[in-house]
Amino acid sequence: MQVRHLMKLKLAGLMLSAAFGIAAQAATADTKAEVKAVTTAVAADKASNKQSVENIVNTVCAACHTPTGNSVITLNPKLAGQHPEYIEKQLTEFKSGKRANAVMSGMASMLSEDDMKNLAAYFASQNLTLGQAKTNGAGSLGEKIYRGGIAATNVPACAACHGATGAGLPKQFPRLAGQHADYTLAQLRTFRTGERANAPMMMAIATKMTDAEMVAVADYIQGLR
Repeated sequence: MQVRHLMKLKLAGLMLSAAFGIAAQAATADTKAEVKAVTTAVAADKASNKQSVENIVNTVCAACHTPTGNSVITLNPKLAGQHPEYIEKQLTEFKSGKRANAVMSGMASMLSEDDMKNLAAYFASQNLTLGQAKTNGAGSLGEKIYRGGIAATNVPACAACHGATGAGLPKQFPRLAGQHADYTLAQLRTFRTGERANAPMMMAIATKMTDAEMVAVADYIQGLR
């Protein structure tokens, strides 16, 4: 990334020289050749970066999440269309150990900061395949919890943070719409037990929910769009 930045600066300098040109000098064959060489190098660096990201996706991520980020194993999250900031945060916390997961901690340990940023951008750009709720449609317990919370136990509405359509808020709250119910349920349970401890707000909420309530809202989220 630093190499590309330096190349861009050099190219910008050459272009400014031509514009304010120092006209006669900027138009020389040597200068034109140098501009072409820098442009070619920048393009090659971009292509190399893309190849590197795709290589990581195909060799590390695809087995659990598929190359498009639409996992078919329902205990593995869909990554397609997720906010890049959220993906990057989770990878960083898997690597640091703040979010405990033996498999993902091992995978993240091999990634650099640039790898994480690039992977986050890659999966965020993929099209999410939406799902269907099994039983929690309109008027269901799942919908009531998602949109209105649980007054008796002071559980806030999921929509308050994740949005009415489950789109979430970049940098703060993840997209939930279309996520596998099995994965969402598993995360709610680990928040409740403290096994997942990288989101204090969710830990506090999950401790107030019963299994039946978790199952219902997870099913509703799977069909949300």
